[in-house]
Amino acid sequence: MKDIIKIIFGNIFITISYAYLIVPYKIINGGVTSSALILHVVTGMNIAVLANIVTILLLLLCFVFLGKEYLFKSILSSCCYMLFFNFFYAFKISVHLNIIAIIIIASVLLSIGYYLCITANASTVGYDVIALILHHKNKKIEIAVAIRCINLIILFIGLSVYGLTSIISGIVFTFVYSYILGKLLSWNPWNRSLSHSV
Repeated sequence: MKDIIKIIFGNIFITISYAYLIVPYKIINGGVTSSALILHVVTGMNIAVLANIVTILLLLLCFVFLGKEYLFKSILSSCCYMLFFNFFYAFKISVHLNIIAIIIIASVLLSIGYYLCITANASTVGYDVIALILHHKNKKIEIAVAIRCINLIILFIGLSVYGLTSIISGIVFTFVYSYILGKLLSWNPWNRSLSHSV
């Protein structure tokens, strides 16, 4: 029950960040949607369909390498994300701040959300699945650093798709939120549960 509560609240933080800050300000973070946009340019397929295909592949990887518990909790996390994002986005609340403040606030919210989900043995069914698998195989690989590297690779691949301005803000955002996430995950009182479960 504790893990389920953490997953729910984690996704509330994540979806508030996306609904009111990341999506309205078009911050590219190298996630599943970003990679789907790149694949859309290459293949011409529908972006939503591509995003669903990538998500299903990530869920399969989650099941194969991390097991049933991670799979079920990740599916719960994915359902929470869709529910909360649609709920918050429907309010059409506008946040008027400069881009630096937006990146900082979005990074804090996203990091807390990721932290709550990861320490509840769940992924957000994004590329954190791959980061968790890498950490599972080699404990020396930090989850936050792996997420950062994966996101940066996607951002650089998508340079021609997004344009230089979006890429720069995306890189800054990726570094800030992955840094905060890394600090949260290395915080001793909470790190023990993660190290035993991953």
